[in-house]
This record gives sequence, structure tokens and C-alpha cells, in this order.
Amino acid sequence: MDIFGSSGVRGVVNDEITPTFALQVAQAAGTVWSASRVAVARDTRTSGRMLADAVSSGLGSVGVDVDRLGVVPTPAAHHHAAANGMPAVIVTASHNPPKFNGIKLVGTDGVGLDIETLEQIETAVIDGPTPTAAWDAVGTQRSIEDRREAYIKSVLEAVDRAAIQAAELTIALDPAHGAGCFTTPPLLRRLGCEVHTVNADANGRFPGRDPEPVPEHLKDLCRLVKAVDADLGIAHDGDADRAVFIDETGSPIDGSASLAALAAEELTDGDTMVSAVNVSQRVVDAVEGVGATLELTPIGATYLAERITDLRAGDTAVPIAGEGNGGIIFPPFRTARDGAYTAARFLELIADRPASAVVAPYTGYHMVRENIAYEDTTHRDRLLERAQTWAREHSGTLDTRDGYRIDTDDAWVLIRPSGTEPLIRVYAEAADPERAQHLVTKATTAMDH
Repeated sequence: MDIFGSSGVRGVVNDEITPTFALQVAQAAGTVWSASRVAVARDTRTSGRMLADAVSSGLGSVGVDVDRLGVVPTPAAHHHAAANGMPAVIVTASHNPPKFNGIKLVGTDGVGLDIETLEQIETAVIDGPTPTAAWDAVGTQRSIEDRREAYIKSVLEAVDRAAIQAAELTIALDPAHGAGCFTTPPLLRRLGCEVHTVNADANGRFPGRDPEPVPEHLKDLCRLVKAVDADLGIAHDGDADRAVFIDETGSPIDGSASLAALAAEELTDGDTMVSAVNVSQRVVDAVEGVGATLELTPIGATYLAERITDLRAGDTAVPIAGEGNGGIIFPPFRTARDGAYTAARFLELIADRPASAVVAPYTGYHMVRENIAYEDTTHRDRLLERAQTWAREHSGTLDTRDGYRIDTDDAWVLIRPSGTEPLIRVYAEAADPERAQHLVTKATTAMDH
């Protein structure tokens, strides 16, 4: 796909992502969908209203009515789409820095669009211009006032509310100034939790921290956990489709460890879990430990959702899927990443034991990740050519379904271009942290020469 990456399209505002581009994508999507009504949502970014207005205008120009959801978490837009049988366009750049924005497209089932449909929309954008409706057939707009409450209720109804309430948990929450500011605090309180927050004022400049919930951005949350003696810290990204955790000691929990713990609880013998090629050995161990099967896809919610849909259509049970970045999918609830639902499911696990004990069986590995920025596609391709040469010369089993992953007896390393940012990501994992760092250093050095 030339326009849509592993999780929609993203870029710098008024550079790659302009109102004109947003309008063109909306016109193309509205035409390909042949839908009479489409939902439009956004996160808190300063450019969000501008781009959502452009999307709504584009949809209206091809005769599509619009439900304006305003600022809601991406999972709330998925819920609205599924509950009302309409597609959705979400203006968000998720975890990217504030100068970025982007567009995600969701189908009438509340699931991200499959690759075939995305390619049809891409073709319509590239071939443009899209035919517009007559003056008396343009679409109308309406504001949906209960969109946050409806989403909160959907989560409350799908978790063990009684068990969480009985535990009387104290939670420290960092919604990153994003869309989760409006939904996760009230959700947690209605689950009976005492909630303390940091970075909980909606602000699209993200003044408190960068929206990506990685340990180096969560130091304030770690301090808050200690200060209020919290049972758990929860952090979202900008659109709250991810959740990562801090344990009761104020230490970050590796996203793969929390995914492994949730998988071990959710899976049974004969089930299948879907994850991506950067899957941690922690998750592999958890899946094998319960007799389930693990299927891997390229990285990104689009690829995971498509594989989940295919498996479930064939009557394969897929209770859980996801990646180690906090983006977890529970298909029986909804085939979409959901930070608040993931957080609530993790609260179920700590209702009778500390968070550190929940993830203790999955702490025996160390992952190192480094990013290499590139200037343009020529520079990117040159770096990837060097990566390919190094990977093919390195001992181990090579997997090329998304970049270059090499598995050895004691570790693995992966080199791949990001689907959301102008970066090449290098990952490595091993039981020995020095071994993981050595692999990353060798890979990045190979690309520099």
C-alpha cells in the first residue's frame, strides 16, 4: 500500500497530512463504502478539528451524512461504528509526536479495514478526483452527544466489575493529555477504584510527556505510583488504544510481560493467539504453556485484525491478540485495540495479587530497541539493503515477512521500517541483556557502513 501503512496513514501536519489530503481520502472512502452515514472522530491534537472538518466536508461532498463524535478514544469510535453499523474515519496519530496527525478507517463491524478495501480507497485517491454529489444531495452533519458514555458502558458490561470493586484498588493514571482523559478516569472510578492522575488535562500539544507510553516518558507516573501507594499505574497513548502498566513498586512492566500474563489467563488448550513478528519469547512461553497456537503477522493493527477475522471465520477460537507495545485485542469483545478495556482486564488479574506477582513468570528476557531516522525513501532503501545483506550473512533462521528477523538458539533480532514514522526500528531480545544489546549494536553498525 502506498498511502496506508500498518495502522492508517500518518505524517507531519500541513506537510504530508493536509486538509486537502484529508478531504480527498474522505471522498474516496465515502465513495468506496457506498455508505449513507459515516462517523468522524478525533483525538486531542491541535490540528484535529481542522482535519476532522475537512474529512466531514469530503464525506458530505459525495453525499454521505456524518456523525460528529468529537474528541473520543479510538476504541470509542470503533464501538460507535459497530453499534450503529456504519464506517468511521478517525483523525489521530496515536503515539506520534504532536506535530503529526493521521487518518484511520474503520468498517461497519467496528474493525479496521482489510487490506483489499484500503487498496481500493488508495486507488480512488490516486486516480481522483472523486465525483461529487449534486447540490441538493450533499450530506448533513449531526453531533452525537453520548458517544463517551456509550463506550464506557460497553467496557463496564464486559469485565468482572464485582471482582474489581471488591479489591478496592488504588490506581495512578497517565492518559498523556489525550482522548483517554475523558473516559478512563470515570471508567476506573465506576469500577470502584481510587484514581490519581497525571497529564490528565486534554491538551494536543502534550506538554507533560510525549504520547508514546514507553518507560522514558513515564517517570512522573512511576513517581505518582509511589507517592499514593498505588496498586497499579496505567498509561495510554494519545488515542487510548494502548495501555501499559507500572507495578506497585513504581517499576515499569514490560508490555510483552503484561501481554503474556493476559494471554496465559485468556487462552486454553487448542486456542490460537495472533501476534506480530516482533513477538517476545515471554509471549511464546505463555502460549506454549497452555497448549495454544501462536500465529504471526507483519507488525500493525491492520495485519493482526485481518488475520484474526480470517481465523474466526474458520471457527478458530482467538481469545486474545496483540503486540508488546500495549496494543492488545480481545476479539470476543471487539477486534480492535482498546486501552481502557485492556486496563480493566489487567485489574481483574491484580484483584487478588500484586501486579509484580502477576508478571513475575514472564520477566526472564530483556528487549532492546533502537530507532534509526532516515532522510527520504532513497536513504531508507539504502539502509534496508545493508540490513538485508547483514541478515542473510548472519547465522540463524531468517524470517522476511516484515523486515528481517533472525532467530538463534539464545536470542532474536529484527530490523524493519516503521509503518507510522520515518524510522527503521531495530529490536533484539535475549535472556542476557548484554547479548540483546550486542545484536542491536551489530545490526545498526552494519547499516551505518
